[in-house]
Amino acid sequence: MLGIAGDSAAGKTTLTRGLVQALGTERSTSMCVDDYHRYDRRERRELPFTPLHPDCNYVEIMEQHLRLLATGSPILKPVYDHSGGELTRPVLVEPHEFVLVEGLLPLHTKLSRACFDVTVYLGPPEDVRAAWKIQRDTAKRGYRAEQVKAELGRREPESARFIRPQRDLADIVISFAPIEGRDDPPGTPLSATILMRPTIRHPNFTEILAKAPTKAMHLALKRDTDGRPVDALHIHGHAPPEESTMVAKAIWEGLDVPDPLPDCLGRLDDGRRNEPLRLAQLILLHHLIRDGD
Repeated sequence: MLGIAGDSAAGKTTLTRGLVQALGTERSTSMCVDDYHRYDRRERRELPFTPLHPDCNYVEIMEQHLRLLATGSPILKPVYDHSGGELTRPVLVEPHEFVLVEGLLPLHTKLSRACFDVTVYLGPPEDVRAAWKIQRDTAKRGYRAEQVKAELGRREPESARFIRPQRDLADIVISFAPIEGRDDPPGTPLSATILMRPTIRHPNFTEILAKAPTKAMHLALKRDTDGRPVDALHIHGHAPPEESTMVAKAIWEGLDVPDPLPDCLGRLDDGRRNEPLRLAQLILLHHLIRDGD
């Protein structure tokens, strides 16, 4: 099981969607733990906390359901409709070979974290995430930009208290952001930094990069938030797509699967390909496929 945590509009759904499409729906099950909200959007207007607060979610039921999925049992999962902010009819979820879980609080408790084989925290810089949230919520959820900005301010204390601490609990931390000091032209994809903590086994990127020498990606050692050294993989959004493709093919070939490199990887909502996203998804696929063998 793979758990992906992150704040609202951090890119969790986009990241997960490509993984599910690459694995195939017959082999994978995906779910969002934001469906465990206790209250609908109308009810929350009267409450002193936001959906980021554990008290606004059925955390205990989420834990129970994650345990069941981890042991191969189906669940009857609640459903929260983000488009209208309503709680709707529950759905049956049956676990397949790969189970991918994303949302605001999947890593919040020790019990929920114990259900996952690999845990990820998706944490773009706050200015990037805010821009993504404004764009998404105005286009898909019926909000005005001023409303989204106000809600971001209202949520900030709970984000700092409950969401961002999950970063320190994840095996992998992924951040999409521009590279400081570069004056890239408009439209240049955001680069990605992937911290790979020694809590799980990671691919041998020295070997992979030797097979595909390129400027699209490099491995470095940096200090984690606790001061300890950690491997950091830097994926450059400004690199030519053909160089990123070389790395993508090298990672995919290392999985020893007969299928060609999936075209669905790295796809954004509008269908355009984002190379750093594709490489990040391939790294997570490596953990799912190779480590699951």
